[in-house]
Amino acid sequence: MAWRLEWFDRWLKGTDNSVGKAAPFAAPVRLFVMGTGDGRKGKDGRLNHGGYWRDEADWPPAGTRYTSYYLRADGSLSTDLPAEDSSSTSFDFDPRDPVPSIGGNVSSADGILLQGAWDQRGGEHIWNWQKPIPLSARRDVLVFQTQPLAEDTTIIGELAVKLWVSSSAVDTDFTAKLIDVYPPSADYPGGFDLNLEDGIIRCRFRESLSYEKLMEPGEVYGLTVHLYPTANVFKKGHRIRVDISSSNFPRFDVNPNTGEPLNRHRRTVIATNTVFHDRKRPSHIVLPVIAE
Repeated sequence: MAWRLEWFDRWLKGTDNSVGKAAPFAAPVRLFVMGTGDGRKGKDGRLNHGGYWRDEADWPPAGTRYTSYYLRADGSLSTDLPAEDSSSTSFDFDPRDPVPSIGGNVSSADGILLQGAWDQRGGEHIWNWQKPIPLSARRDVLVFQTQPLAEDTTIIGELAVKLWVSSSAVDTDFTAKLIDVYPPSADYPGGFDLNLEDGIIRCRFRESLSYEKLMEPGEVYGLTVHLYPTANVFKKGHRIRVDISSSNFPRFDVNPNTGEPLNRHRRTVIATNTVFHDRKRPSHIVLPVIAE
């Protein structure tokens, strides 16, 4: 609190203090990088994901390499471009059975939403997904992940998921979630799927938030799902994972897929949604990798 008070005094009151002159205010950018913990279960029963404070002279940090990780037909996530001439994966999105939210970038709605990072598995603590199985087991969640990493990989900055998609509906949503996948351990025999960031796009607003434009069923569109910035070390042996779906409820409102006016729909329809991952339509996530 003292750190925050001094910062606000400098920029709101104009007080001449240590901000910009001495630690921890010497650098113009100060951020917390997650992911350097030992991955053990603490006394409070929670995963020790860990992290450290880091000072930077610029934003984005110097040495940032915006690296594309491509979605592949076999469920892998790779920096290699897809080689297939035509490749896609489809799933059915039923608005009456949306993908449940397990954590996220929220700080309210106790009892309905969990805040922050959680293992992406269900249980009694998830009111709308009490099955003790991971969200990745759902048929309406597409999972793409790297091989276990050969070395620590640090990402700091903006995140964007660029997709080529089609739908049987005139309007639908596409969601994306970035996950740090822990390997199995003594404390977590099934591993730990730690959510970092998530985002959503409603397709009628794919071109702009200032106007709506419904889709033509079956036509392929390019769109971008923006995720909040993050800072995380994916440690050696972990996997980088991206989950694609069409709902994340109640974190985000559910799309009825009918194209009716927002919040005035009377119907819902099941949409068959398709994500393309081939040479001409290489869906991918852009990660800000830091050269250490």
